[in-house]
Amino acid sequence: MNNFTKAENILSQISDKTKLGDLRKIANDIKRDHELALELWSSKVFLARQLAILIMDKKQLSPETIDKLDKDIMQHNENERIQLIDWLMANQLSKDKNTIALMNTWENSPSSLQRRVYWYYQGRLRWVGQKPTDSQELLSKIESGIDKEVLEVQWAMNFTAGWIGVYEKELRNRCIALGEKTGLFKEKTVSKGCTPEYLPEFIRIESNKRNL
Repeated sequence: MNNFTKAENILSQISDKTKLGDLRKIANDIKRDHELALELWSSKVFLARQLAILIMDKKQLSPETIDKLDKDIMQHNENERIQLIDWLMANQLSKDKNTIALMNTWENSPSSLQRRVYWYYQGRLRWVGQKPTDSQELLSKIESGIDKEVLEVQWAMNFTAGWIGVYEKELRNRCIALGEKTGLFKEKTVSKGCTPEYLPEFIRIESNKRNL
């Protein structure tokens, strides 16, 4: 079965009722197939692109290829756009030293999605308990720049400030003050069991969970 036929067959299995768990099962059966991933990606179908990300070969994700994926993702609506870029970061870009190094150059990228990835990755490092040494510098950049950013990047900067505040007690008051100043996500409701994204509440709840 050639890749085009395989792609057609897979696309026929995907519908609005398909869940992420279903995509992971399909990806687990396929393993890695970069050519098939690109064929699925070319369909422009949101869920097919999520599946494509799972089976891409990270070694073939050159800066030029990533820029092309970025431009394609920008054609989706806001919710799909955020899900795709975050999915790409979590499942591919954060898995290889070369793409990690590339992400670390995106702080001032012309692409808002790449800037989001830069900050989201910094936050994820701290979320999993790592404590990079540049938190004070990063926090200063967040304090001076968050008001100027678009919402999708503000979210990632806020996320990073939140985890800095949770794990680095000496910077906690600054992070709380930042949240009070910006007011970001203060009025946002969250599902039961989820932590509010408003920094003062987020930091209080998550630090208490960890007895920090």
